[in-house]
Parts: sequence; structure tokens; C-alpha cells
Amino acid sequence: MSQELVLNAHNLKQHYHVKQGLFKPEATVKAVDGVSFTLDRGKTLAVVGESGCGKSTLGRMLTMIETPTEGQLNFLGEDLLSLSKEQQKELRQKIQIIFQNPYGSLNPRKKIGAILEEPLVINTQLNKAERKAKALAMMAKVGLKTEHYDRYPHMFSGGQRQRIAIARGLMLDPEIIVADEPVSALDVSVQAQVLNLMMDLQQEFGLSYVFISHDLSVVEHIADEVMVMYLGKVVEHGKSEDVFTQPKHPYTQALLSSTPQLSSDKRRQRIKLQGELPSPLNPPSGCAFHGRCQYANERCSKETPVLRSHADAHLIACHAVEEERLESFSGAA
Repeated sequence: MSQELVLNAHNLKQHYHVKQGLFKPEATVKAVDGVSFTLDRGKTLAVVGESGCGKSTLGRMLTMIETPTEGQLNFLGEDLLSLSKEQQKELRQKIQIIFQNPYGSLNPRKKIGAILEEPLVINTQLNKAERKAKALAMMAKVGLKTEHYDRYPHMFSGGQRQRIAIARGLMLDPEIIVADEPVSALDVSVQAQVLNLMMDLQQEFGLSYVFISHDLSVVEHIADEVMVMYLGKVVEHGKSEDVFTQPKHPYTQALLSSTPQLSSDKRRQRIKLQGELPSPLNPPSGCAFHGRCQYANERCSKETPVLRSHADAHLIACHAVEEERLESFSGAA
């Protein structure tokens, strides 16, 4: 059965001009530098990488909080970037974001009912009774009780607050949810509950998720596809199962090797990366990862690798993979 395409991003870029000081020239930070992907209805694309790789900037572009410097963003066949402000506003309702911090993303002065109804007040013609009925129905969907309607955010735990944030994100019946590190601020025991809730809601409403995270152990349970970013570029993109069982890029291998595993047969030899993430103000020439890569050679320091398709549409941007210089990713720790 063919999948319905809901989002198609092509060559998205977000470049910022930054003043470096009084007598220094203006620098350009390439926060996102040519990212392309497609997202089908009811599927989850996980975007992973270290802090500073551009994944949150990508999330803000997808929700049009920030307008991309360059590129195309097609939502259900409409190019979002070519529409008028009024048309954009209408379509933006269908792409909602859930933020990382449930403590900072809810207005502490408003009761939960008012927080949930606010998107309806701004964007719909529903009357007060209809808005309340919809808010209560959505609270029930995310596991909150009727009496929570008149309480303030400080009266809830972190997990409950994130459920409120999820409910708020669903109030306008979106097609896509961009979840920016939605469980990283929560205890591990609560993370699983929130992830299970998100998966249940996805099935019920046919939602598509762009799930942004630095934690691969979280991503493994929820993602259909995984896109690994490094310094604004995609270095690996493939089906979740392929990326987790046969990661090709040295950076993906290092990320996976540092993920804790309970099962001894899943544990990998730890790959320790040398050095720090380079500054986006002064990125290295060639492959941005070459200074930390054990397989780097002279070509890697001069020539930027292109994201190419390998087996089963698995995309990798790596000279070492092309030249078959990599060892296979295996071996118990």
C-alpha cells in the first residue's frame, strides 16, 4: 500500500549573519546547510545529533517559526514558502511543535483549561462551551482528569506538564507534530510513559512526527526513519532498523556506541571521539567530521562528501564508506 506524502523538504538552509567584534568582518553561521527529506502520513522521522548540529533550528523552520534562508518546504503539495502570510497562518495550524521543557513552555499564570483553549480562541470560531468540551476531551486522551482543568501548571509533575503540552499541540487537529526533545527533561521512568502516549496518539489520529533528540535509545522505540545531523548537514539517513543494526557513518557509530544497553548482546565497543564539536563560525574544510574521525585521510580534509544512496536507499555522506575503508560496526564491549 502506497504511503501518503505529507511533508517534503528540499535543500533547506538557515544561515545567520553574526557580528564578531568591532574590527572583525561579519561571519556566517550555517546552522542548517542543505537538508532534504520526505515524511509520510502516520510515520516518525527522528532527527538526531549533538547539541549545535542544527536539529532544533530545523524544527523551527518546519513550523515556520523561522523562515528558511533557502530551500523548499512542501506540505500536502503546497509550497509553504511561496504562500502569503494569511495562507501560511492557515497551514501552520496543521504543523504544531512540542517543546523540550515542560516547565518553561506553559504559562504559569494561566489555568490548564485556558492554556488548552488559547489556540482555539485565536484560530477558530468555536464558542466558549465548545472550546471547553474540546479541551476536556483532549485532556482525557492524554490521561489527565477533569478536575485538572482548573489547576495551574505548578501543581503538576514534569510528566503531567508534558502531557498538557502534547494536548495543547493537538488542539487544532494537526497533521504533523514537531517534537523537540520532548522527553529529555523527564525522569527515565516517565519518559517511557510519554513515548507510549505519543505512539498511541499517532495511531489514533494518523499523526506524522518529526522527533528531534540527542538520545538514540529514545529514538529506537519510536522512529521509522533516522536522520543523523552533524554541523548543519545530514551525514546518514535510513530506516530505523538499518541505522541501528548497520550504522555506516563513523559519527553514527560513535553515537550508538555511547548509548547504554541493558542487553549484553547489544552492547558495542565504545568509540571515543577525539576533540570537540567544531565551531559553526569556523567549520573545518572538507568533511566537517574529519578532525574527529579515525578513518579520515587527506581527501576528507579537502573534499566535502556528498550524501549518496547505498544499499536499500540508505543515505551516507562519507568518503571512507565510498572507498570501503570502514570496519564493520560490531563486537561486544
